[in-house]
Amino acid sequence: MLDYWPRADVLYNWLRAFHIISVVAWFAGLFYIFRLYVYHVENKDTPEVSAVLTTMSRKLYRYICTPAMVSTTAFGVLLFAQMPRLYLSQGWFHVKLLGLAGLFAYHFYSGKVGRDFARGEFALSSRQCRLINEAPTVLLLLIVIMVVVKPWSGT
Repeated sequence: MLDYWPRADVLYNWLRAFHIISVVAWFAGLFYIFRLYVYHVENKDTPEVSAVLTTMSRKLYRYICTPAMVSTTAFGVLLFAQMPRLYLSQGWFHVKLLGLAGLFAYHFYSGKVGRDFARGEFALSSRQCRLINEAPTVLLLLIVIMVVVKPWSGT
């Protein structure tokens, strides 16, 4: 009889691969979106440029960032479902979840800022956008270190 289900380790590796691919796509979008906002603030008095930047940031958020966030989450949940007790017993995993909470907050804040800018509401300066643009780098460092180094692993 043919076994139609892949072995658990093979499935886990495929899930990990797609999770990592999704994470890379999500971070690519998050790294770029506030850079677009910097340009948007600096060109807010130039309607043609502002219109292009509004379209670019909206499409980046809707068609790259958000789908990548959803797929990252879906593959992450599927990975977690493989060994929930093991993950929940690891201190590094709890810190990773905290980093993920920050990443989700950054993602949704990016969408809010884009909607505000599209309405012509510029509450942030280009300097503030440049500083905010560094947040995903800090979160990436935290999350990757937790996943790879696994401090407080309890094993």
